Amino acid sequence: MPNDSCVVVGAGISGLLAARELTEAGWRVTVLDKGRGVGGRMATRRTGVAAFDHGAQFFTVRGERFEDLVDGWLQAGAAAEWSRGFADAEGNANPDGHPRYRGSEGMTSIPKHLADGLDVRTGERVVSVDRTGNGWTVACESGESVSGGALLLTAPVPQSLALAESGNYALPEGARRQLEGISYDPCLALMALLDGSSPVPHPGGVQIKGEPLDWIGDNAMKGISDRPALTIHAGPQWSRAHYDDHETDVTRALLDLAGGQLGADLVSSVVETSLARWRYSWVTSSHEEACLMASEEPPLVFCGDGFGQPKVEGAALSGLAAADGLLGCVT
Repeated sequence: MPNDSCVVVGAGISGLLAARELTEAGWRVTVLDKGRGVGGRMATRRTGVAAFDHGAQFFTVRGERFEDLVDGWLQAGAAAEWSRGFADAEGNANPDGHPRYRGSEGMTSIPKHLADGLDVRTGERVVSVDRTGNGWTVACESGESVSGGALLLTAPVPQSLALAESGNYALPEGARRQLEGISYDPCLALMALLDGSSPVPHPGGVQIKGEPLDWIGDNAMKGISDRPALTIHAGPQWSRAHYDDHETDVTRALLDLAGGQLGADLVSSVVETSLARWRYSWVTSSHEEACLMASEEPPLVFCGDGFGQPKVEGAALSGLAAADGLLGCVT
């Protein structure tokens, strides 16, 4: 099996950036994802009259390598600046001069841009991974089977751990211990389409960073929805406590909480709602390095937002570090 081939599991920003870098280096790369589209938690849901970013809400830039990427996305029309600060928990403007960026038509615009020209296969749930010969064979629920000389696992680490040992391979104990040290908190995300004006203050986001609420955003003010369309993120503790509650109960509770936060009666102005349950949302304990190479022969690498820096920038840099590591193995 050619060493310059790779199967990437997960079409979030980590997996897509790694796949692009490997492809540009001449590798044969296949990306598999169980979702209907690319992006992972850079997710946008559309209805007939509205759009909602219900995962990651925005991103910032800290380092030079990520800044170069973002400049390219801006030039390509995949990203846009949203604001330079949001209202605080009291509803007061809190500008700080640092750009917050969004996808041009929702956060998923960026992964869609990155996926262009790659061999990305969505709707493919990976069920087993086997070490075969000089590489890896990945089997999907659909019956699809893909092989490569290297394997890159980018899903949240508990899912990637289960996949890595779903077949005939056993992880080295040291790698397992490091991966088991990565942990996450969940997030309950409510999408609410409003009939009437939005109570969210300019520029369309209230950054609470607390309990029971973490965030309230209006996707119309953000520039991606034709109608007022709120995204309400519960805080990590509240999300964990109510993760398995019935959708009706979670919806009513979050509308009441957000209405209280905004001083508005949201329940009477809501036309339509939908609830997303992100089991692995906030990274609470990360791996200090940007990726982890569990095996060099054949290469097996773990990456994602649980590695190195947090948030969108960290996930992006983790994918690039994984690709750099694989290219270094071959050369």
